[in-house]
Amino acid sequence: MAKKAESTLVNMLLSLTAIAIVAAAALAALNGVTKEPIEQAKQDKVNKAIADVLRQVDANGVVEAQIGYDAAMMKHDTIRLGEPDEKGNYKDSVVCHMAYTTEGVYAGAAVEAIDFNGFGGPLKVMVGFDAEGNIYGYSILETHETPGLGALAGGWFQKDGNGNIIGKSPATELKVTKDKGDVDAITGSTITSRAFLRGVNKAYTNLMTLVDAAAPCADTTAVEPVINE
Repeated sequence: MAKKAESTLVNMLLSLTAIAIVAAAALAALNGVTKEPIEQAKQDKVNKAIADVLRQVDANGVVEAQIGYDAAMMKHDTIRLGEPDEKGNYKDSVVCHMAYTTEGVYAGAAVEAIDFNGFGGPLKVMVGFDAEGNIYGYSILETHETPGLGALAGGWFQKDGNGNIIGKSPATELKVTKDKGDVDAITGSTITSRAFLRGVNKAYTNLMTLVDAAAPCADTTAVEPVINE
């Protein structure tokens, strides 16, 4: 009969170490399996948001007009803001998805921007602009706002919302009426409304750094579309 291992501190530590190694290996394997689908899901969400903000849909879901969706070619330019964290990640990036026609003419852009001072935390938006810099559409990519209040930002500022910003140009900074602007804030959620508009203004300001008065975009090279219906 095999001798039972003595219950010593050394044996206990060896057992715990072995368990930790096996658990770490299992987690690494699981991460390897799930990483790609998670990244793909994130990219699919971004691609859908790009499509949503570059097209206008009527009440019946029919596309009335669109920028850079079927006919346009897409190019991605990223503007980094602020300093990277200890891991080298830029959390305050503004990402511009530039849209071009098949002839290489700048048609508009979808721009990702984030404001960190929402009522519940960071508020990230995707804003669509036409070639003149007017707001064509928007989508909320990330929000931590209160349900029924700040979370209403997804519809409040749309074309049929109380605080409609569609068609406006942030060339004149967008502000809520309480701050002497002309945008109606979400009822009971002024902080969220301010964060949202700061994100929109940031998106516009950074996009304009890529736009030249003589040539709408510094680079009109047409590349493969990144959006598919």
